[in-house]
Amino acid sequence: MVETPVVVDGVVPTLRAKLPELTGAVRRVAEHVLADPGGAARSTIVELGERSGTSAATVTRFCRALGFEGYAELRLAIAAETGRARAAGWAVDIGRAIEPSDPIEKVLEQVMAADTRAMHDTVALLDLSEVERAADALAGASRVSIFGASGSALVGEEMQFSLHRIGVAAWAWTDVHNGLASAALSRPGDVALAISHSGQTRETIETLAEAGCHGATTIALTSFPHSTLAELADIVLLTASQATTFRPDALSARHPQLVVLDLLYVAVAHRTSP
Repeated sequence: MVETPVVVDGVVPTLRAKLPELTGAVRRVAEHVLADPGGAARSTIVELGERSGTSAATVTRFCRALGFEGYAELRLAIAAETGRARAAGWAVDIGRAIEPSDPIEKVLEQVMAADTRAMHDTVALLDLSEVERAADALAGASRVSIFGASGSALVGEEMQFSLHRIGVAAWAWTDVHNGLASAALSRPGDVALAISHSGQTRETIETLAEAGCHGATTIALTSFPHSTLAELADIVLLTASQATTFRPDALSARHPQLVVLDLLYVAVAHRTSP
């Protein structure tokens, strides 16, 4: 018997997080649903199969991969979710491409809608008990090392700046060699925070693993709960993203990452203030 659906946090953010695990025809169905959730909710199972280049049987397998007993249950969940989006004033064509001919007002609307949706999805995915655990670890840390590459490194530097303001000894390492050296000097009582949207950045994984081997508490900030980085960490903080033209997932994840780290910073400040 199929289990009761576990996507209480929303079909779209759950599906986006599970996408790397899906393959073949089932993945094609998933990508079609992500591209147009509202259209999927209005389609019959046969229509969705045809539009995704698959079949009704594949759509059924896709539903079961998400924990639904069948397509009718999935349609209701997506319809409810897109209905909430309309009520909140989000653009219903949030997944459309930004065209070169679009006026700047339309571009602004799309960017804001995408960021708003990503924030909402992040709230749905984020486990606040994990945020509490991370805050406890950071508040009591002897030393905090923050690792990230490229855009994630910039986010890490922002977190270092915030922690320094409340007297937490933190260093953000943007050079992989310096990061590995810092990780190798870790000891119990230290905390290592690694940031990677994909959770598959090799250098970030290696530095977090090195810090963990020396007894540091490890925290991962990523969009993929089953990524290598997430599997490696003691504590996992999840974010969502909503890609638009010129802003792929890795770039669109930046604002949700900053929001989660701001929340974490405030939680640490609560614990360290006199």
